[in-house]
Amino acid sequence: MGRTSQVLTGGLLLVALAAVTVPAGMHLAPALLRANTAPAAVPAAQLAPTSLATLSGIAPLSPSAPLPAPATLGAALDSALALGSAGQFSAYVTDVASGKVLYSNDGDSPRTPASNLKLLTATAALTVLGAGTRLETSVVAGDAPNILVLKAGGDAMLSEGTSDPAAVMGHAGLATLATKTAAALAAGGVKGPVALRIDDHLFTGPALNPHWDEGDVNAGEIAPIYPMALYAGRTSPGTADAAGPRPQDSALAVAISFAAALKAAGVEVDGAITRTAAPVAPTHVFATVGSATVAQQVQYLLAESDNYLAEVMGRLVAVKEGRAASNTGSVAAVRAVLAGLGLPLDGAVTVDNCGLSGADLISAHQLVQVVSHLLRHAGSDAGQVLEGLPIAGLTGTLAGRFGDPDTVDAAGLVRAKTGTLNRVSTLSGYVVDAHGRLLAFSIMGNKLAGGPASAMPAIDAAAAALAGS
Repeated sequence: MGRTSQVLTGGLLLVALAAVTVPAGMHLAPALLRANTAPAAVPAAQLAPTSLATLSGIAPLSPSAPLPAPATLGAALDSALALGSAGQFSAYVTDVASGKVLYSNDGDSPRTPASNLKLLTATAALTVLGAGTRLETSVVAGDAPNILVLKAGGDAMLSEGTSDPAAVMGHAGLATLATKTAAALAAGGVKGPVALRIDDHLFTGPALNPHWDEGDVNAGEIAPIYPMALYAGRTSPGTADAAGPRPQDSALAVAISFAAALKAAGVEVDGAITRTAAPVAPTHVFATVGSATVAQQVQYLLAESDNYLAEVMGRLVAVKEGRAASNTGSVAAVRAVLAGLGLPLDGAVTVDNCGLSGADLISAHQLVQVVSHLLRHAGSDAGQVLEGLPIAGLTGTLAGRFGDPDTVDAAGLVRAKTGTLNRVSTLSGYVVDAHGRLLAFSIMGNKLAGGPASAMPAIDAAAAALAGS
């Protein structure tokens, strides 16, 4: 959910300035660069950068590299994950190239994944929506000359200002949409005040999922889901990485801001903003702004663990798959897409697409299967999910972790999605180990008496043991 504070010390800062990429195919390895000097026997994927110049970030994995010894690896993981009565861990580790299972501790037992569930949503979204797709927010003609309809197209990352082509949040701006609209109205000879309507019928059903805890909603961990929103359903970009009060009607919040932008562009909006009774078939489009690509939005939602964006993406999957874009329809759509990829979720329970519900259940094995699929198809649209995974000690929700003496060697090497609920802490992703083997893993801590923070050192130590195996 919320990200931890970012702490980069000397050596890690050097790594942060170097290019870090993900595998481009099964025989390539990411340049997950470590901060300390590595011995010559360490594979190229773990060598320290020698300069701040742009790096290619890709090095071949050796097919003859030795597998970690399961017994030795198992002992290290068992030791790291020994919490006793303070909680329960399940974990699963595979060698991606061979598919060999290297470790399993209750790996097939369903556990609460928290935000690790976003891996499923991200995979489905990029698979069916396409990495390069942009989501359009449009102004179209209503049923009278002076009626404008603001038509939602699924972009929840709108800003109030001008469009910023270099940004993900705010790639499409309402000030730009208003300026374009004013010019189109003037060119068409439309004068006088206009009435503004909202068409947000792209999504259906309740805007809040009944499986979400009321306390999480009130705290701002999530908000009612609409097919257009400012700042991922927040009040300002300054709160984009934190919980807090959120608009209860994001589509209306967008329309109010757009009306103000129209006024600044010389177009008066008269009367109350209302919703259309049904979807509007655009007979004339006055103006349109496009979002950042779906790949960029998905990578953002993974790095920042954004619940709102994950739910929007789930509903867009439902639209693309011809299902109702509701809570239940979107969950069913994501599961169906994964099943079509050969990733059935037998025994798993999913009631949302962001992992905020404690009712979600999935095994570590199933999460590893998703990660392994992405690694094996790194060159596909879905493979772009990998670029959104936080990097240990450097980016996203892992920026403030892997700084302790016993885990710092894995900083820059581990790429994984975090997950956090009141008594849950999870981590699923991949690492190239010290011998050059690409390992996929999932570590799930549940029933944590001391809360999620109590388990993070153990989880990080286990991931570091994988990196050093």
